[in-house]
Amino acid sequence: MKNKMLSQSVADNILTMITVEKRFSAGDKLPNELDLAGELNVSRTTLREAIRILVAYGVLEIQRGKGTYVTDNSLRQPEDLEQLSNIKVNAKDLYEMRLIFEPEAAYYAAIRGTDAEIKRILDYGKRIEDEIRQGKDRTKDEHAFHKAIAQATHNEFMNKLMPILYQAISKGVVLSTQSDRAISDTVNDHKMIMEFLEQRNAEGARNAMKIHIMHAIKELGID
Repeated sequence: MKNKMLSQSVADNILTMITVEKRFSAGDKLPNELDLAGELNVSRTTLREAIRILVAYGVLEIQRGKGTYVTDNSLRQPEDLEQLSNIKVNAKDLYEMRLIFEPEAAYYAAIRGTDAEIKRILDYGKRIEDEIRQGKDRTKDEHAFHKAIAQATHNEFMNKLMPILYQAISKGVVLSTQSDRAISDTVNDHKMIMEFLEQRNAEGARNAMKIHIMHAIKELGID
């Protein structure tokens, strides 16, 4: 059962790379099995099972002797979700939604996340810290960090909401470049979230995420 949940989670990760992160387009070939399994922190057996799931849904196709390719069907989102994602809302509404949603996601991730999923969250957190120190754009890894937490909840509805919350995260990254305090808070808050997740402390993870979002609301002047 646990292996089945992990392969489904990995399938979700790959789908996110295609539909949300736009790393792969229709007709693109996926990286080789060894590299992709390494990036996702899973075994090649789990990756193969995840690919089988996506092949069954028509998202990927395996071309014998060539590799695994993204199909045209992969970019079609359910109509209701597509409409939700296109709604233009202000930063205040988006951050209120994050405050309602993400502390609970952190809580359940601490309880339900597999060791590989927790490791993936920590890896993204460290990458974000490096990008902040080097003055690089961290938007993509911020998305991945919060998406990885949502996926570790093993709650499908939480995963479906993430594309909408990306708008809030992107706005926050842009606004935070104007505030040294906001950047400092991001580093410290992420460390706190990561420590509680690593310890499997669900209440701590929930409170750390709440503090993180409240810091952002205050420092970015959107309350």
